[in-house]
Amino acid sequence: MYYLYTTLTILVILFVLSCKNNVKTNDRETKFSTSIVKTSFGKLSNGQDAELYTLTNNNGMKVSITNYGGIIVSVWVPDKNGIMADVVLGYDNVSLYEKNNPYFGAIIGRYGNRIAKGKFSLDGKSYQLATNNAPNHLHGGNKGYDKVKWDVAVFDGEEPSLVLTYMSKDMEEGYPGNLSNKVTYTLTNDNAIKIDFEATTDAPTIVNMCNHSYFNLNGGKSDILKHSLQIFADKYCAVDKYLIPLDGLADVAGTPFDFRSFKNIGAQIDANDIQLINGLGYDHCWILNQNSADSMILAAVLQDKESGRTLTVETTEPGIQFYSGNFLDGTIIGKYGIKYNKRSGLCLETQHFPNSPNRPDYPTTVLQPGEEYRSSTVYKFGIIR
Repeated sequence: MYYLYTTLTILVILFVLSCKNNVKTNDRETKFSTSIVKTSFGKLSNGQDAELYTLTNNNGMKVSITNYGGIIVSVWVPDKNGIMADVVLGYDNVSLYEKNNPYFGAIIGRYGNRIAKGKFSLDGKSYQLATNNAPNHLHGGNKGYDKVKWDVAVFDGEEPSLVLTYMSKDMEEGYPGNLSNKVTYTLTNDNAIKIDFEATTDAPTIVNMCNHSYFNLNGGKSDILKHSLQIFADKYCAVDKYLIPLDGLADVAGTPFDFRSFKNIGAQIDANDIQLINGLGYDHCWILNQNSADSMILAAVLQDKESGRTLTVETTEPGIQFYSGNFLDGTIIGKYGIKYNKRSGLCLETQHFPNSPNRPDYPTTVLQPGEEYRSSTVYKFGIIR
């Protein structure tokens, strides 16, 4: 009887342990199935609700995106000691983005960067866009893609993704054609944010979309001047005082624009160079050495030795706009009460070249009916090895 009782006891214990293990497995499955969490992000001025979607990968990296402007609100990644920090600039609620947003984290469109005097011609017809960055057009106009509410579809799974769609109507902000836009954010398990842009049109138009996140790999503890940057480009677009490209392409060799090897951003940013004077620092488009619209190429690598964090940028685009946060002036109080002074963050915007619609020598940004606009960029975070 004693042995029977002991045997039954052992079986009961094994059964309980098995149940507990099943509960833990189910807990893991439950956690996995909620790797995208939707929360309220406040109300817009028109009374509409804005939502915040937080994606989490298997490493605990978190990315929060709002359906207002498709804005990347936060990106939490570890440093060399495994300590997490938010490495993008932004606000705590949607109303602040709506009131005063220098494009923090936003989807930019229809046309990223500048178009001279807001004018271009297409198929013999002239178009006038808003000159919201006088005397030029900038980042889609007065109400670009950064200022609209996008529809959202959530795709949970091994690598969670968020699909945002928006229909830009014919002549919205002066652009011809009804343009159907889709942007997919995917958080991968190698700590990368993959962004896929797609669009189709029912009439000839121009398209040049990008993401406008401001990065600071030390989590905002200091400015970005001690970050080191490498850009895989031998040439860049020199610009006039209005930041419109001059004729031809400029060589980076022997100039403050040579980032072919790692260089501290602050090393030459205040040099007596007309291009730095025109841009108030770096605000230029680099022409990537390799380009393929069908495959990813390495565009740039950013490092912060203090935190040990790195950011690698890959893209299908021909250019990358490096903007060193020159117009931040300390008047913006961002997340966590941090004041955004000059050069508190930097942008690495993958795109076609500024003013391309008026430059037949540049790769075209024209999209025709029956064609599909596709562009992909990957922002991958890591640790200096």
